[in-house]
Amino acid sequence: MIHKIAIVNSSSFGKIFPDHIKRLEQLGEVKRFEVNSEISGKELAELLEGYNIIIASVTPTFGKEFFEHKDETKLISRHGIGYDSIDIDAARENNTIVTIIPALVERNAVAELNVTNLLNVMRKVTESQQEVIEDKWENRANFVGNGLTNKTVGVIGVGNTGSKIVEILNYGFQCEVLGYDPYKTHLEIEQFGARKVELDELLERSEVICLAASLNEDNYHMISTEEFSKMKDNVYISNAARGALIDEEAMVNALESGKVAGFATDVLEEEPGRASHPYLKFNNVVMTSHIAAYTMECLAEMGNKCVSDCEDIVDGKLPLRSVQDKSKFVFKGAFQS
Repeated sequence: MIHKIAIVNSSSFGKIFPDHIKRLEQLGEVKRFEVNSEISGKELAELLEGYNIIIASVTPTFGKEFFEHKDETKLISRHGIGYDSIDIDAARENNTIVTIIPALVERNAVAELNVTNLLNVMRKVTESQQEVIEDKWENRANFVGNGLTNKTVGVIGVGNTGSKIVEILNYGFQCEVLGYDPYKTHLEIEQFGARKVELDELLERSEVICLAASLNEDNYHMISTEEFSKMKDNVYISNAARGALIDEEAMVNALESGKVAGFATDVLEEEPGRASHPYLKFNNVVMTSHIAAYTMECLAEMGNKCVSDCEDIVDGKLPLRSVQDKSKFVFKGAFQS
């Protein structure tokens, strides 16, 4: 069987490490596709007709409509750890395996950027740099920031990335760390250096809040008007998880009112972001372009995993980190060549 591999909307796969592309070319035809993040499922299916292996980025969405119109797709390998853009039930029904990157591959990189962006906005680094570019060095007294050491910090989501953020805050900055995660026990959270609390306590007590939760139907816009009203005045917030955890209109209102002293985000509800995004009218916002996993070390391992997924599928093997419940999957039908 001829294998055709589509790389969809990935700005990094195979570009930093071209050997990843060479390995794929040993399996079959390889082609890149750049599509609008809002492309319909039917249009996406038609565009990718004949491609039975897909390496997918954060966008577009591979929903039910995509699978209803798509010819055979053996594999969607996510170049990342999240799979909220893929309808897993529809994939299973169409014998499409969905795989993700092992969480540990991204753990350090994503946690580091969350804290890096947080420090940037708290210490007004980007604002000061802009003044230097404009030859206004003497204005440096305008950029007196706030330190992170000894602050009370709330971490929302104490899983793979969040637990690393807790360690950085606890051991690196001697913070009192409050952890909210309904899926983790007290022991699981405390082992990293945080105290398990309910969301309301975290919102009410934290001087700084870091978001590290995965996105699901239960936590969409979990930070909205009501949650902002419970926060301390002049709170700092950093998000390197998913943009849709925050109601963007409510965040804009909180920035305008001064409730939020500074906001750092690597993610948006709708990506890519543009210069017209309302966040960018605020000097106390740092927005980066979803680069949390973009370290050489992380991208090397992410690329290796995606290529290995493709190689396994071609060889008739079930790849590691398959999202679906293997007991419910028609294994033989999915992997015959």
